[in-house]
Amino acid sequence: MKLLLWILGCFLQSLVGTCGKGVVFTKQPVNQTASQGNKVRLGCAVEGMSEPDIIWIKDGEKLYSTDQLFLTLGEQHWETSYSVRSVQQQDAGQYWCEVELHNQTFSSERAWITVEGVPHFLEEPQDVATFPNVPFNLSCSAVGPPEPVEVLWWLGGVQEGEPQASPSVLYVPGVNSSIKFYCEAKNTRGISVSRTGTAHIKVLPAAPVSLQILRMSDNITLSWIPGFTGHSELSTCIIQVVRLRKGPLSKHEVQVPPHLHVLTGLSSYSNYSVRVSCSNEVGPSPFSSLLHFVTPESVPSVAPKNLTFDLSEQQLSVQWAQLQEEELQGKLLAYKLQWTLGGETQEPLLFKENWARLSGGGRFFNASFQVSACTSVGCGPWSPPVLVLPASAQIQVGRSHMWVGLLLGLLVATVVGLLLTFVAQRRGKETQFGSAFKSPGAESSVFFTAAQSFSRNMTDLQESTLDALCINNELKDKLQDVLIPERLLTLGRTLGKGEFGSVREAILKTEDSSLQKVAVKVLKSDITSSGDIEQCLKEAAYMKDFNHPNVIKLIGVSLHKRPGQRLPIPMVVLPFMKHGDLHTFLLLSRLGEQPFDLSLKTLVQFMFDIARGMEYLSSKNIIHRDLAARNCMLNENMSVCVADFGLSKKIYSGDYYRQGSVSKLPVKWIALESLADNIYTAQSDVWAFGVTMWEIMTRGQTPYPGVENSEIYEFLIKGERLKKPADCRDDIYELMHGCWSPVPKCRPSFQQLVVQLEALHLGLSHTCPPKQPLLYVNLEGDEGELDRGGEAAGPKAPAWSFEAETTAEASSWSVPWQRQAEDEEKDWLMTGSRAALAIGGDYRMSLSHYIVHQL
Repeated sequence: MKLLLWILGCFLQSLVGTCGKGVVFTKQPVNQTASQGNKVRLGCAVEGMSEPDIIWIKDGEKLYSTDQLFLTLGEQHWETSYSVRSVQQQDAGQYWCEVELHNQTFSSERAWITVEGVPHFLEEPQDVATFPNVPFNLSCSAVGPPEPVEVLWWLGGVQEGEPQASPSVLYVPGVNSSIKFYCEAKNTRGISVSRTGTAHIKVLPAAPVSLQILRMSDNITLSWIPGFTGHSELSTCIIQVVRLRKGPLSKHEVQVPPHLHVLTGLSSYSNYSVRVSCSNEVGPSPFSSLLHFVTPESVPSVAPKNLTFDLSEQQLSVQWAQLQEEELQGKLLAYKLQWTLGGETQEPLLFKENWARLSGGGRFFNASFQVSACTSVGCGPWSPPVLVLPASAQIQVGRSHMWVGLLLGLLVATVVGLLLTFVAQRRGKETQFGSAFKSPGAESSVFFTAAQSFSRNMTDLQESTLDALCINNELKDKLQDVLIPERLLTLGRTLGKGEFGSVREAILKTEDSSLQKVAVKVLKSDITSSGDIEQCLKEAAYMKDFNHPNVIKLIGVSLHKRPGQRLPIPMVVLPFMKHGDLHTFLLLSRLGEQPFDLSLKTLVQFMFDIARGMEYLSSKNIIHRDLAARNCMLNENMSVCVADFGLSKKIYSGDYYRQGSVSKLPVKWIALESLADNIYTAQSDVWAFGVTMWEIMTRGQTPYPGVENSEIYEFLIKGERLKKPADCRDDIYELMHGCWSPVPKCRPSFQQLVVQLEALHLGLSHTCPPKQPLLYVNLEGDEGELDRGGEAAGPKAPAWSFEAETTAEASSWSVPWQRQAEDEEKDWLMTGSRAALAIGGDYRMSLSHYIVHQL
């Protein structure tokens, strides 16, 4: 066997010209010494191979060079050379050549190239920072060849001592000012000069510069750029913050870097000044220039106090103490006054001053009043209720027992009168919201008439329960604890209609006998399919567990028993949204009888609210599937709540839902993959959110104008998208356009959208919307008089200043019919039910139009 392997090996070697002998190097590279800049050449010859691949190696690394030559000395004899045309110090090293045969490497002998020239530095002197008269050392090291190498030091242009052998260390006893230094290295070939270093004297740092507010919300993020460090590393910075004319100076010491700090515990809507000083080894720097800023507004922290009244037969005068600046936490827009009479809370009125006069004082006997202060952010807490009593009931009992009898008789008469009034209201099934401001002998301007009442005697139809519905037990159990008896609901006017039913205004009597205005979704009476009823109740079940300020929350579910029908009608009870749906609100701002401006900050706030609500839903694994401006509601604080979950689905596994049944879907809001494959994910809701952003920026325009529903898919598959709205900023359009990526994973998540929209909103915090005309109503006596205020005055200069520096007031936005007014404008006194209801905004009509049609 060994013999066969040997014969096979000889046969293979014969193919390259050898058998029984290996590769022979007939010429070896030899050591060479050359002066810097001269030419060097190494040679190597190999015998025993045909066309060998000879490789040159330097210090273990292969060389790739165009200066390598090959010569043929015989059929199996080859020579190669490696040349360096201008040798430098980096060319010095160990060289050899290698050749490979049958996976075996053959190497020549090693040879050295030595380059002689001026010395080159291994270590050059570095800059030094020191205190005055403190000793320090300087180092310098250089090598040849040729050796030896001597080092000579120069300090401040003067030679220091005699030449020393390399490496060299120079001892400097200390200096009083900055000084330059370098070293020279010398051998027989010449002299090399090192870099020039500097010995710096450590001094105090310079003041920080470029103070700015990076983020302003509940906390303030302050950043700055350090000034000249004084040749010593900064260790700490002192931040001084003072509230102008109000509070003491506060100090914050922080470690640096980073050069930023979060300021907490600041008062809302207050003027502050801040400055920064940083310290090094020597000491602290001077303080930076003062940066003035105003903290954002907030809702008032307390309710107005000392609510008093003066009652006569002609009018009721109500007065309360003004809130202090610290208590307001913002710019006062109005005081909100509401009262409760006979267990029914009336719509609140708005007043600019801390008093109100209401005509017809006798109608307010036994009414309780509350007042709250409002800023652009919202309204603060209500004051404790104060009961209005006749003047005889306010003084102490006198010396005569006759007063006791009169007082008792008056109280009994009042109780009897209230009972009779309550019974009459229940029998008439009417609630007269405007009667409180009705002048004697005049008709009320606005009535709320009960369109349908579910209050019944025992002989009427029995109340329906969930057992009467053909729904699964899981859904039944989930809704059991939110079932509201139908006798507690009184339906009013219709707020809107849809394909499957309507939304009605209603009054709900709660467990404590108080009344609450609600909205009720009622299925059409001709719907008899248990599937449609179950779909309606599933929507209610989704909303039951929601608890977020930007997602509408379920109040309850009620069932209306229909005579002659097997299945009752489900009614979903929801919070009453004072300003209706966002789409209608946007249209009114553009096309209403009195169009009003919406600032960019307001529009971005709408987007931010919707994104927060959708972020919450996606965290609950809920796919909305019908996100649009029409399905977003505006509450009394102008916050947007995501609503209408009729098409919503909960994801129990995976991350998508496939539409299995045929439903009417809003194709202009549906994502591309949903149109193609009926697949819905959180990313498809992001697509719809981008369309909703477009609706907001266009103030309620219909998406894809001129494109039919049947053409949407072909329009999108070609890469077309909604065009940039007029006056839309590029960064906002880029954000909405990113929501329409054809690849769902490339779209931003709602969490990312919340962060980006919050940053956009903060960036707009100092952009004030233009002032608009403000409507005032002064109704005195029976009829009243309508006044219209002129243009609001321009922005005032800030009430505070510091030297030559100024600061802009924090901007704010408000409901269009509650716009801000400057101090010099007329008092905002609204009395009478017509003005109150019109300005309250429930009916979305212009004030002038309303008065003209009512008078």
